[in-house]
Amino acid sequence: MDYVSALLPPVVMAVLFVAVIRVIVKTQGGANKAKEDAAVDAAIAQAEGARRTEA
Repeated sequence: MDYVSALLPPVVMAVLFVAVIRVIVKTQGGANKAKEDAAVDAAIAQAEGARRTEA
């Protein structure tokens, strides 16, 4: 019975790790990708505009 208590924490951590990786992979792209890309493009454009104004 000691081997079960010894193996349980690593197995639980492995399952949780796989679950987190699956969530990360599933949230990449999809319906929100266009909004995220637009937000990044807007931030880059704003930073470039501020840099050009200073120069």
